[in-house]
Amino acid sequence: MISHIRKLSNPAGERNKRPILEVLNKYLDKSQPGKKLLEISSGVGLHAAFFAPHFPSIRFQPSEYDTSLFGSIEAYRHEANVPNLQSPIAIDISRPCTEWNNDHQINFATSAESFDYILNINMIHISPIECSQGLFWNASRLLKKGGLLITYGPYAVNGTLTPESNVQFDASLRSRNPAWGVRDTTALEKLSTANGIALKQSFDLPSNNKCLIWEKINELKDI
Repeated sequence: MISHIRKLSNPAGERNKRPILEVLNKYLDKSQPGKKLLEISSGVGLHAAFFAPHFPSIRFQPSEYDTSLFGSIEAYRHEANVPNLQSPIAIDISRPCTEWNNDHQINFATSAESFDYILNINMIHISPIECSQGLFWNASRLLKKGGLLITYGPYAVNGTLTPESNVQFDASLRSRNPAWGVRDTTALEKLSTANGIALKQSFDLPSNNKCLIWEKINELKDI
């Protein structure tokens, strides 16, 4: 039950939503109806509400671990007022999808290879590594073969983190929580490879962030 519906602000999201949309326009298929996108860690709900009207043939399913944000996600959804944007569900991405429960009665234990896209914005660096591990493990089970996992945020590349502002940001994150921190794409590629997912493309976006396109290349092993 969502008791309080009120939009929460997200200044960074307001700044990055259009650059991310430009990337999504390159990879999300608007021509085929019935495609499904699962957003992991929807935050206040700004991104799904902004993207969904641009892709009316794709069903957007927001989700969030912090259920106190559901009211804001719903407020953005109501403002968007489009039929392809669903109400949020609770997901702990660090857990296997077989353990996810939700009010929508979506049975993720029987949802193998049922999603075309998974979108994850600004989570990897502000969550324990178990969340990144779970993201790739669950993506390998829930995405169709050829499906895309799209992630956005700051990343180090081959052991190098630039510019200095990102180095300072990383230090700040780790001081707040030692389990947080900017991840290296090389380390993430090890996770992806272990789960039959490959890094397809990397886009440099404003504010020293990147949008990474990952593709599921192997058949499902199990769920």
